[in-house]
Amino acid sequence: MRLRVIAGSLCALAVVALTVEAWRVLTPTAALRAGPRVVEIPPRAGLRGIAARLRRDDVIRSPAGFIALSVLRGQARRLRPGEYEFPQGAATPAVLAQLAAGAVRQHAVLQPEGATLAELAQTLQSARLASARDVERAATDPAFLRSLGVDAPSLEGYLFPDTYQFVRGMTPEEILTRLVQRLRTKLTPQLVERAQALGLSTHRLLTLASIVEREAVVPEERPLIAAVFWNRLAREMPLQADPTVQYAVRRERGTLTRADLEVDHPYNTYRNAGLPPGPIASPGMSSIEAVLNPAQVPYLYFVALDDRHHQFSTTLDQHNAAVARYLLPRPRG
Repeated sequence: MRLRVIAGSLCALAVVALTVEAWRVLTPTAALRAGPRVVEIPPRAGLRGIAARLRRDDVIRSPAGFIALSVLRGQARRLRPGEYEFPQGAATPAVLAQLAAGAVRQHAVLQPEGATLAELAQTLQSARLASARDVERAATDPAFLRSLGVDAPSLEGYLFPDTYQFVRGMTPEEILTRLVQRLRTKLTPQLVERAQALGLSTHRLLTLASIVEREAVVPEERPLIAAVFWNRLAREMPLQADPTVQYAVRRERGTLTRADLEVDHPYNTYRNAGLPPGPIASPGMSSIEAVLNPAQVPYLYFVALDDRHHQFSTTLDQHNAAVARYLLPRPRG
Protein backbone atom coordinates (compact mmCIF):
# COMPACT_ATOMS: atom_id res chain seq x y z
CA MET A 1 0.00 0.00 0.00
CA ARG A 2 2.79 2.35 0.95
CA LEU A 3 4.62 1.61 -2.32
CA ARG A 4 1.47 2.45 -4.27
CA VAL A 5 1.19 5.79 -2.47
CA ILE A 6 4.84 6.55 -3.24
CA ALA A 7 4.44 5.49 -6.86
CA GLY A 8 1.29 7.55 -7.19
CA SER A 9 3.01 10.56 -5.70
CA LEU A 10 5.95 10.17 -8.06
CA CYS A 11 3.61 9.92 -11.06
CA ALA A 12 1.76 13.01 -9.91
CA LEU A 13 5.03 14.88 -9.54
CA ALA A 14 6.11 13.73 -13.01
CA VAL A 15 2.85 14.92 -14.50
CA VAL A 16 3.24 18.28 -12.80
CA ALA A 17 6.85 18.54 -13.97
CA LEU A 18 5.90 17.64 -17.55
CA THR A 19 3.03 20.11 -17.46
CA VAL A 20 5.32 22.87 -16.24
CA GLU A 21 7.94 21.99 -18.86
CA ALA A 22 5.31 21.92 -21.60
CA TRP A 23 4.14 25.35 -20.47
CA ARG A 24 7.72 26.65 -20.59
CA VAL A 25 8.19 25.24 -24.09
CA LEU A 26 4.87 26.46 -25.47
CA THR A 27 4.86 29.92 -23.88
CA PRO A 28 6.89 32.84 -25.26
CA THR A 29 9.35 34.55 -22.95
CA ALA A 30 8.52 37.94 -21.52
CA ALA A 31 11.02 39.52 -23.90
CA LEU A 32 9.40 37.94 -26.98
CA ARG A 33 5.96 38.91 -25.79
CA ALA A 34 7.20 42.50 -25.74
CA GLY A 35 8.74 42.45 -29.23
CA PRO A 36 11.10 40.65 -31.64
CA ARG A 37 14.59 39.58 -30.57
CA VAL A 38 17.78 39.44 -32.62
CA VAL A 39 20.26 36.68 -31.77
CA GLU A 40 23.47 35.64 -33.54
CA ILE A 41 24.18 31.89 -33.45
CA PRO A 42 27.91 31.31 -34.03
CA PRO A 43 29.20 28.47 -36.22
CA ARG A 44 29.85 25.13 -34.51
CA ALA A 45 27.92 26.18 -31.41
CA GLY A 46 26.39 22.71 -30.97
CA LEU A 47 22.91 21.92 -29.70
CA ARG A 48 23.70 22.70 -26.08
CA GLY A 49 25.52 25.88 -27.03
CA ILE A 50 22.58 27.06 -29.13
CA ALA A 51 20.15 26.34 -26.31
CA ALA A 52 22.36 28.23 -23.85
CA ARG A 53 22.65 31.21 -26.22
CA LEU A 54 18.87 31.34 -26.72
CA ARG A 55 18.25 31.19 -22.99
CA ARG A 56 20.85 33.87 -22.30
CA ASP A 57 19.17 36.19 -24.80
CA ASP A 58 15.72 35.44 -23.34
CA VAL A 59 14.36 33.74 -26.46
CA ILE A 60 13.44 30.43 -24.80
CA ARG A 61 12.46 29.58 -21.24
CA SER A 62 13.91 26.08 -21.00
CA PRO A 63 17.17 24.90 -22.62
CA ALA A 64 16.27 21.32 -21.66
CA GLY A 65 12.87 21.63 -23.30
CA PHE A 66 14.46 23.10 -26.44
CA ILE A 67 16.96 20.23 -26.65
CA ALA A 68 14.28 17.59 -26.05
CA LEU A 69 11.96 19.06 -28.68
CA SER A 70 14.74 19.29 -31.27
CA VAL A 71 15.63 15.62 -30.71
CA LEU A 72 12.00 14.51 -30.86
CA ARG A 73 11.52 16.41 -34.13
CA GLY A 74 14.74 15.07 -35.62
CA GLN A 75 16.08 18.61 -36.04
CA ALA A 76 18.99 18.52 -33.61
CA ARG A 77 21.59 18.27 -36.41
CA ARG A 78 19.83 20.68 -38.77
CA LEU A 79 20.12 23.89 -36.75
CA ARG A 80 22.07 26.48 -38.73
CA PRO A 81 24.28 29.33 -37.53
CA GLY A 82 23.63 32.94 -38.44
CA GLU A 83 21.83 36.06 -37.32
CA TYR A 84 18.15 35.47 -36.55
CA GLU A 85 15.31 37.82 -35.79
CA PHE A 86 12.68 35.90 -33.85
CA PRO A 87 9.26 37.52 -34.19
CA GLN A 88 7.14 38.82 -31.37
CA GLY A 89 5.15 36.05 -29.69
CA ALA A 90 7.35 33.19 -30.93
CA ALA A 91 7.49 30.19 -28.57
CA THR A 92 10.10 27.43 -28.56
CA PRO A 93 8.56 25.38 -31.44
CA ALA A 94 8.58 28.42 -33.73
CA VAL A 95 12.12 29.32 -32.69
CA LEU A 96 13.27 25.77 -33.40
CA ALA A 97 11.54 25.72 -36.80
CA GLN A 98 13.23 28.99 -37.80
CA LEU A 99 16.66 27.69 -36.82
CA ALA A 100 16.12 24.42 -38.68
CA ALA A 101 15.00 26.27 -41.81
CA GLY A 102 17.99 28.59 -41.65
CA ALA A 103 15.65 31.59 -41.95
CA VAL A 104 18.35 34.09 -41.05
CA ARG A 105 17.84 37.83 -40.83
CA GLN A 106 17.97 39.73 -44.12
CA HIS A 107 19.64 43.15 -44.37
CA ALA A 108 18.43 45.46 -47.14
CA VAL A 109 21.31 47.33 -48.79
CA LEU A 110 20.69 50.03 -51.39
CA GLN A 111 23.27 50.76 -54.07
CA PRO A 112 21.80 53.94 -55.59
CA GLU A 113 22.30 54.99 -59.18
CA GLY A 114 25.49 57.00 -59.37
CA ALA A 115 26.99 55.53 -56.19
CA THR A 116 30.65 54.55 -56.16
CA LEU A 117 32.42 51.43 -54.98
CA ALA A 118 33.81 53.38 -52.01
CA GLU A 119 30.30 54.46 -51.02
CA LEU A 120 29.04 50.87 -51.21
CA ALA A 121 31.96 49.76 -49.04
CA GLN A 122 31.01 52.32 -46.40
CA THR A 123 27.34 51.28 -46.55
CA LEU A 124 28.26 47.64 -45.98
CA GLN A 125 30.51 48.60 -43.10
CA SER A 126 27.78 50.72 -41.50
CA ALA A 127 25.42 47.73 -41.74
CA ARG A 128 28.12 45.54 -40.11
CA LEU A 129 28.08 43.21 -43.09
CA ALA A 130 31.72 43.66 -44.12
CA SER A 131 34.57 46.05 -43.49
CA ALA A 132 35.06 48.78 -46.09
CA ARG A 133 38.71 47.79 -46.46
CA ASP A 134 37.84 44.17 -47.21
CA VAL A 135 35.20 45.18 -49.76
CA GLU A 136 37.59 47.47 -51.63
CA ARG A 137 40.33 44.85 -51.46
CA ALA A 138 38.06 42.19 -52.97
CA ALA A 139 36.78 44.60 -55.64
CA THR A 140 40.32 45.19 -56.89
CA ASP A 141 41.65 41.64 -56.55
CA PRO A 142 42.78 40.50 -60.04
CA ALA A 143 41.99 36.83 -59.40
CA PHE A 144 38.48 37.65 -58.20
CA LEU A 145 37.89 39.97 -61.16
CA ARG A 146 38.97 37.20 -63.56
CA SER A 147 36.58 34.77 -61.88
CA LEU A 148 33.74 37.20 -62.62
CA GLY A 149 34.87 37.76 -66.20
CA VAL A 150 35.48 41.47 -65.57
CA ASP A 151 38.35 42.81 -67.67
CA ALA A 152 39.01 45.91 -65.59
CA PRO A 153 41.19 46.98 -62.65
CA SER A 154 38.20 47.13 -60.30
CA LEU A 155 34.46 46.51 -60.08
CA GLU A 156 33.69 50.23 -60.27
CA GLY A 157 30.72 50.59 -62.61
CA TYR A 158 29.98 46.85 -62.63
CA LEU A 159 27.92 46.95 -59.42
CA PHE A 160 24.35 47.33 -60.63
CA PRO A 161 22.31 49.87 -58.65
CA ASP A 162 19.43 48.20 -56.86
CA THR A 163 18.24 47.13 -53.41
CA TYR A 164 19.77 43.84 -52.27
CA GLN A 165 19.12 41.48 -49.37
CA PHE A 166 22.24 40.20 -47.62
CA VAL A 167 22.77 38.12 -44.50
CA ARG A 168 25.47 38.54 -41.92
CA GLY A 169 28.32 36.11 -42.50
CA MET A 170 28.48 36.54 -46.27
CA THR A 171 31.98 37.28 -47.58
CA PRO A 172 32.73 40.49 -49.50
CA GLU A 173 33.22 38.33 -52.59
CA GLU A 174 29.75 36.80 -52.22
CA ILE A 175 28.18 40.23 -51.77
CA LEU A 176 29.97 41.78 -54.74
CA THR A 177 29.20 38.79 -56.94
CA ARG A 178 25.49 39.37 -56.35
CA LEU A 179 25.73 42.94 -57.72
CA VAL A 180 27.80 41.92 -60.73
CA GLN A 181 25.41 39.09 -61.55
CA ARG A 182 22.50 41.55 -61.47
CA LEU A 183 24.35 43.68 -64.05
CA ARG A 184 24.82 40.62 -66.25
CA THR A 185 21.08 40.01 -66.29
CA LYS A 186 20.42 43.65 -67.24
CA LEU A 187 23.02 43.88 -70.00
CA THR A 188 21.25 41.61 -72.46
CA PRO A 189 22.99 40.37 -75.63
CA GLN A 190 20.87 42.83 -77.59
CA LEU A 191 22.18 45.77 -75.53
CA VAL A 192 25.76 44.56 -75.91
CA GLU A 193 25.28 44.28 -79.68
CA ARG A 194 23.88 47.81 -79.85
CA ALA A 195 26.89 49.08 -77.92
CA GLN A 196 29.30 47.24 -80.23
CA ALA A 197 27.58 48.76 -83.25
CA LEU A 198 28.42 52.17 -81.78
CA GLY A 199 32.03 51.15 -81.20
CA LEU A 200 31.63 50.61 -77.47
CA SER A 201 32.83 47.63 -75.51
CA THR A 202 30.93 46.80 -72.34
CA HIS A 203 33.64 48.57 -70.35
CA ARG A 204 33.43 51.74 -72.45
CA LEU A 205 29.63 51.63 -72.37
CA LEU A 206 29.64 51.54 -68.57
CA THR A 207 32.29 54.26 -68.47
CA LEU A 208 30.30 56.72 -70.57
CA ALA A 209 27.02 55.77 -68.89
CA SER A 210 28.56 56.38 -65.46
CA ILE A 211 29.53 59.92 -66.45
CA VAL A 212 26.02 60.57 -67.76
CA GLU A 213 24.64 59.16 -64.50
CA ARG A 214 26.69 61.51 -62.36
CA GLU A 215 25.90 64.56 -64.50
CA ALA A 216 22.16 64.05 -65.00
CA VAL A 217 19.48 64.56 -62.37
CA VAL A 218 16.16 64.58 -64.20
CA PRO A 219 15.48 61.64 -66.57
CA GLU A 220 14.62 63.75 -69.61
CA GLU A 221 18.11 65.31 -69.66
CA ARG A 222 20.04 62.04 -69.83
CA PRO A 223 19.79 61.68 -73.65
CA LEU A 224 20.81 65.35 -74.03
CA ILE A 225 23.86 64.97 -71.79
CA ALA A 226 24.80 61.75 -73.56
CA ALA A 227 24.55 63.62 -76.88
CA VAL A 228 26.93 66.32 -75.64
CA PHE A 229 29.56 63.73 -74.77
CA TRP A 230 29.06 61.81 -78.02
CA ASN A 231 29.45 65.06 -79.98
CA ARG A 232 32.62 65.93 -78.09
CA LEU A 233 34.07 62.48 -78.64
CA ALA A 234 33.36 62.75 -82.36
CA ARG A 235 35.27 66.06 -82.47
CA GLU A 236 38.08 64.76 -80.24
CA MET A 237 37.26 67.44 -77.67
CA PRO A 238 37.92 66.81 -73.99
CA LEU A 239 34.72 65.80 -72.22
CA GLN A 240 35.36 68.32 -69.42
CA ALA A 241 33.09 66.38 -67.07
CA ASP A 242 33.36 67.55 -63.47
CA PRO A 243 32.40 64.14 -61.98
CA THR A 244 35.49 62.53 -63.50
CA VAL A 245 37.69 65.08 -61.74
CA GLN A 246 35.77 64.56 -58.51
CA TYR A 247 36.52 60.86 -58.89
CA ALA A 248 40.20 61.60 -59.55
CA VAL A 249 40.62 63.68 -56.40
CA ARG A 250 38.45 61.28 -54.32
CA ARG A 251 35.85 63.95 -53.61
CA GLU A 252 32.83 62.44 -55.36
CA ARG A 253 30.27 64.85 -53.93
CA GLY A 254 32.44 67.90 -53.29
CA THR A 255 32.97 71.25 -55.00
CA LEU A 256 35.96 71.43 -57.31
CA THR A 257 38.66 74.09 -57.23
CA ARG A 258 40.70 75.44 -60.14
CA ALA A 259 43.64 73.38 -58.87
CA ASP A 260 41.48 70.25 -59.03
CA LEU A 261 40.71 70.89 -62.70
CA GLU A 262 44.45 71.01 -63.43
CA VAL A 263 45.40 67.84 -61.56
CA ASP A 264 47.50 65.40 -63.58
CA HIS A 265 45.35 62.27 -63.45
CA PRO A 266 44.01 59.81 -66.06
CA TYR A 267 40.44 60.56 -64.94
CA ASN A 268 40.80 64.32 -65.42
CA THR A 269 38.76 64.83 -68.59
CA TYR A 270 39.69 68.52 -68.66
CA ARG A 271 43.31 67.59 -69.42
CA ASN A 272 42.77 64.32 -71.29
CA ALA A 273 40.65 63.82 -74.40
CA GLY A 274 38.44 60.76 -74.83
CA LEU A 275 36.92 58.56 -72.18
CA PRO A 276 38.65 58.02 -68.83
CA PRO A 277 40.15 54.58 -68.13
CA GLY A 278 36.97 53.22 -66.56
CA PRO A 279 33.61 53.93 -64.93
CA ILE A 280 33.37 56.42 -62.09
CA ALA A 281 30.15 55.09 -60.51
CA SER A 282 27.31 52.61 -60.94
CA PRO A 283 25.13 53.66 -63.90
CA GLY A 284 21.45 52.77 -64.00
CA MET A 285 19.61 51.43 -67.01
CA SER A 286 18.26 54.85 -67.99
CA SER A 287 21.80 56.22 -68.36
CA ILE A 288 22.91 53.12 -70.28
CA GLU A 289 19.93 53.53 -72.60
CA ALA A 290 20.72 57.25 -73.01
CA VAL A 291 24.23 56.41 -74.19
CA LEU A 292 22.84 53.92 -76.70
CA ASN A 293 20.10 56.34 -77.80
CA PRO A 294 21.44 59.89 -77.45
CA ALA A 295 19.30 62.83 -78.47
CA GLN A 296 19.83 64.05 -82.01
CA VAL A 297 21.04 67.54 -81.09
CA PRO A 298 24.19 69.57 -81.92
CA TYR A 299 24.96 70.58 -78.32
CA LEU A 300 28.57 70.64 -77.15
CA TYR A 301 28.19 72.36 -73.80
CA PHE A 302 25.92 72.50 -70.76
CA VAL A 303 25.88 74.42 -67.51
CA ALA A 304 23.77 73.94 -64.40
CA LEU A 305 20.71 76.16 -64.08
CA ASP A 306 19.94 74.86 -60.60
CA ASP A 307 20.44 71.62 -58.71
CA ARG A 308 18.37 69.66 -61.25
CA HIS A 309 18.41 71.25 -64.71
CA HIS A 310 20.98 72.40 -67.25
CA GLN A 311 21.26 74.97 -70.03
CA PHE A 312 22.56 73.39 -73.25
CA SER A 313 24.54 75.28 -75.90
CA THR A 314 26.00 74.58 -79.32
CA THR A 315 28.72 77.25 -79.52
CA LEU A 316 31.30 78.45 -77.04
CA ASP A 317 29.89 81.99 -77.16
CA GLN A 318 26.45 80.67 -76.19
CA HIS A 319 28.01 78.62 -73.39
CA ASN A 320 30.01 81.54 -72.03
CA ALA A 321 26.88 83.67 -71.99
CA ALA A 322 25.05 80.93 -70.08
CA VAL A 323 27.91 80.65 -67.59
CA ALA A 324 27.87 84.41 -67.06
CA ARG A 325 24.14 84.33 -66.53
CA TYR A 326 23.79 81.29 -64.27
CA LEU A 327 27.14 80.74 -62.55
CA LEU A 328 29.03 83.99 -62.13
CA PRO A 329 28.10 86.07 -59.07
CA ARG A 330 25.96 89.07 -59.87
CA PRO A 331 26.82 92.54 -58.56
CA ARG A 332 24.69 93.71 -55.70
CA GLY A 333 22.50 96.67 -56.56
